Amino acid sequence: MLRRVREHDLEVIRRWRNHPRVRAASLTTHEIGPDEHARWWAGVKGDPSREVLVYEHGGTPSGVVTFTGLGPGATSAAWGFYLDLEGLESSGELLRAWIGLERAAIEHAFGPLGLATLRGEVLEDNESVRRLHRRFGFAEVGSDPRAIDGVDRTVITIQLSREDNA
Repeated sequence: MLRRVREHDLEVIRRWRNHPRVRAASLTTHEIGPDEHARWWAGVKGDPSREVLVYEHGGTPSGVVTFTGLGPGATSAAWGFYLDLEGLESSGELLRAWIGLERAAIEHAFGPLGLATLRGEVLEDNESVRRLHRRFGFAEVGSDPRAIDGVDRTVITIQLSREDNA
């Protein structure tokens, strides 16, 4: 289940985002401090082109899904996510939650958001995430070399259309 972020969620979602493995799989890898997180949230919460949702797995907040590029007439948008790795691994629910989050995000994109196309980015060497996206029908439609923390990395663009998801 996806729901809107509540103010009391903010510190826990910052903690999830700062997990070393989440940072290592992200396009920005530095640890996010409270002030930076507060500035990010202040910019996001009133921006109609972005939506941030909490994913609940078994009634427990377990991840974050972001959508960008939204707005009147938008037929495509980008998305990203991260999970509470520590909590989900300790409960043995990581894989089930990961699959549930991906399913919920796709349903939200093609349902309430009314998108025709959903795009995302994943690091080339993050094979487990690439495999999961392929399992849900995402196609890898491009690649882009980028310097991340001074290291040349390849970022893969993924895309799923509503028709391919049917």
